[in-house]
Amino acid sequence: MLVTVERDGAVAIVTLNRPEAMNALSRGLRAELAQVMTELDADDQIRAVVLTAAGTRAFTAGLDLKELGVEGLGAANASEAVANPVKAIEICRKPVIGAINGVAITGGFEVALACDILIASENARFADTHARVGIMPGWGLSQKLSRMIGISRAKELSLSGNFLDAQTACAWGLVNRVVAAEDLLPTAKQLAADIASADPAMVAAYKKLIDDGYALPFGEAMALEHSTSSARNAAVSGDEVEARRLAVMDRGRAQQA
Repeated sequence: MLVTVERDGAVAIVTLNRPEAMNALSRGLRAELAQVMTELDADDQIRAVVLTAAGTRAFTAGLDLKELGVEGLGAANASEAVANPVKAIEICRKPVIGAINGVAITGGFEVALACDILIASENARFADTHARVGIMPGWGLSQKLSRMIGISRAKELSLSGNFLDAQTACAWGLVNRVVAAEDLLPTAKQLAADIASADPAMVAAYKKLIDDGYALPFGEAMALEHSTSSARNAAVSGDEVEARRLAVMDRGRAQQA
């Protein structure tokens, strides 16, 4: 299998499984990843997803350029009309944590940016080599990266094709934290479990509100929050809020212990 899925309670661990090819995004892997993410989105038993990759060298080296050399870019574009893995990650209602274990290059960088949260191992590195390969990004890299790290830093990376190490990626706000390689998956799984312990309907709705608002001008986003909260909060009873408030306090005490 090019993509494997392990279920750990309400958390699914999705692993890109072509380590011998640096987990390059072949047509088959792209299709499997899109299918897996679609299936997990529909699975009510799963509340959070960890996306990682086999081996220690690469999260994914991007599109399989050897395959593209044979089939041509047109074939790759045609296949995305049927199975777009980045779009499948983006529209998944379950939060997706990217556990970046190695290099994430070009198309692989775009897969990483589709995740809601990124945690990197000390081995992680990021690179946008579109300008050097001569292919324009089509999965959102040209727009997402500048919004995450600032336009000047994004231009530095994308126009040079230089690699960005994990610690600098963290300092620039691209990843949430950097951990030792052996701690990467446990850290990502623990965060996923924390998210999975919250009400899934609320998590899905809150994620959607954040994403929808981020795509709007600030004033429109604030109006969206107001209309969304007014409608949803009016349906919540005082008893429900009190019960959940007590649960939050108990959880806080446990975390301090």
